[in-house]
Amino acid sequence: MTVSAKVWIAYWTVIITSVVSTALLVNPASAKSTAYSAPQAAYEDPTKPGLPQTDMTIIKGATAIVITDPQIDFLSPDGVTWGVVGESVTEHGTVDNLGKLMKAAKDNDMLLFISPHHYYPTDHGWKFEGPLEKLMHAIGMFDRKGPYSLEGFDGSGSDFMPEYKQYIHDGETVITSPHKVYGPQQNDLVLQLRKRGISKVILAGMSANLCTQAHLYELLEQGFEVAVVRDATAAAKLPEGDGYLAALINFRFVANGLWTTDETVALVEEAK
Repeated sequence: MTVSAKVWIAYWTVIITSVVSTALLVNPASAKSTAYSAPQAAYEDPTKPGLPQTDMTIIKGATAIVITDPQIDFLSPDGVTWGVVGESVTEHGTVDNLGKLMKAAKDNDMLLFISPHHYYPTDHGWKFEGPLEKLMHAIGMFDRKGPYSLEGFDGSGSDFMPEYKQYIHDGETVITSPHKVYGPQQNDLVLQLRKRGISKVILAGMSANLCTQAHLYELLEQGFEVAVVRDATAAAKLPEGDGYLAALINFRFVANGLWTTDETVALVEEAK
């Protein structure tokens, strides 16, 4: 076999491997057959915790709800990641629970912040990426035509879920600039929270072990008190593991509070 033939075989091996990996992400059947899925009991809190238990008190005017990536690509069967996140989104009731949180914010005069994820054509020129970044760019996740263009945006994977738009586009909700990897270090979320006098955050959204967890860590480092809504998030199930379980363990370790949606709504309604 000639050197040139070996080069071509190696080239097409890489191409085929990439296509198969992408197909796994967008095809629910193929993804499900090899993905790790934790048993439901694994999500339950320990009966005898080894860590000191903490909680957060909601104070009106000082507390806001922050939601990461409430977008079609994460939360809809039409989204490009549904093949690997759909099972988790469905079993936790994530779509409905995020809607309940947004409604609670509006019904109780609590500020709502959205930290979205958008990619523009220039973002596809990055010279290096992590595994998830590579996949997101390969499948066109969160793609937009440009920072000043809404061409093709409405109803696209980068757009917000339709049922949330009544809350997000009411002229009161703060939509931050997009984050580009996972955390809010590169957008204006912290600035917007500080400028509104917010010191306590109720955090939810997608995806549990990626953007939601990264936002949690950065907000804690910035001196905010943060409670996470455990069933208003979800994550991918891949051969590498169950992202929701990974995040839940870390939420227990560091969050100031870990609540269900129903508990959160009740606390928001009772807040003074």
